[in-house]
Amino acid sequence: MAIRFVIDKEECFSHNVLYEGDVIHASFVVIKADASWHHIDDGIDLVIKGPGGEKIREFHDKISDKYEFMAQRKGIYHFCFSNKSPFHETVDFDVLVGHYKTYEQHAQNEHFNPIVEHIAKLEEALHNIQFEQHWLEAQTDRQALVNESMSNRAVYKAIFESLALIGASSVQVFLLQRLFERKLGTSRV
Repeated sequence: MAIRFVIDKEECFSHNVLYEGDVIHASFVVIKADASWHHIDDGIDLVIKGPGGEKIREFHDKISDKYEFMAQRKGIYHFCFSNKSPFHETVDFDVLVGHYKTYEQHAQNEHFNPIVEHIAKLEEALHNIQFEQHWLEAQTDRQALVNESMSNRAVYKAIFESLALIGASSVQVFLLQRLFERKLGTSRV
């Protein structure tokens, strides 16, 4: 499950794990904040809870992270995000559950079991690659937005500095003209 959502204060998601011993991969990236001049990397909090409500892992003030753990029991796992920032944050969240299947119907033929197990492991490896690609894509999106925001700020700062320099130069020219006018005016008398 991959989702991109906007968080105000708190948002929770659930994922059903069907088998005990499955490997759960979770990642999140804070893509952007709603304020154009906001560039504080406060991050968000994430709490992962198991089917019995027990805390499995907590992340505090993170802008991105990845975590992988083994499900101790089957059931619904909860992923709750908290945003302490006054700005709405766009978050990219991904959960992948890996399960190695065993095929008992082929137990009579020892030659098929290793092949089927390797195919299941390859399937899991491909899912892991997709998971990593999704996480890297979200990181790239975040960096592109940060770079664009920094570029805009640099342009605005350069324009402001240019206008300030032009203003200061104009004031200097005006003051120098008045100074010479007064000096010329007193020397004529």
